Amino acid sequence: MGRVPRLLLPLAAVLALLGAGCDASTLTATTRPSGGALEGRVVKVVDGDTIRVDLGGPKPERVRYIGIDTPESVKPGTPVQCYAKAASAANERLVGGRRVRLVLDVEERDRYGRLLAYVYAGSRFVNAELVRGGYALPLTIPPNVRHADAFARLAREARRAGTGLWKACRQ
Repeated sequence: MGRVPRLLLPLAAVLALLGAGCDASTLTATTRPSGGALEGRVVKVVDGDTIRVDLGGPKPERVRYIGIDTPESVKPGTPVQCYAKAASAANERLVGGRRVRLVLDVEERDRYGRLLAYVYAGSRFVNAELVRGGYALPLTIPPNVRHADAFARLAREARRAGTGLWKACRQ
């Protein structure tokens, strides 16, 4: 069989879903092709890299930011880590109670069932802002690698400048 033109690949993915017993009525936010976007209101900031968002479903979605990791503040059995409260507070300032746009990547959920997303509050790219401000470190987990290089660059700049956790915590 010859090469499939790039424009036909999304169509091929839809046809594969249809062939697997799905029809158009079962395509939801969690089965949308990679790169899809959802919009909703943040109802809770859990910590520096996790929020709950009302997307209009029966209950708010747990959303984990793609490509970054903040110090732990609410993980059971783990003490509150250096700069965790500051990271949570920064996340609250950026998204608390606001409408956000969630941009998905290749893998849409993690092993805990959380929706994985790049989060935007207006024109502000929240994942990047947290790294830039020294509240988060890059955490690259393939296949969700779309902004990995940018997050690594922002972290290097924050570290050089002694911003946030780079100044407050021993790395």
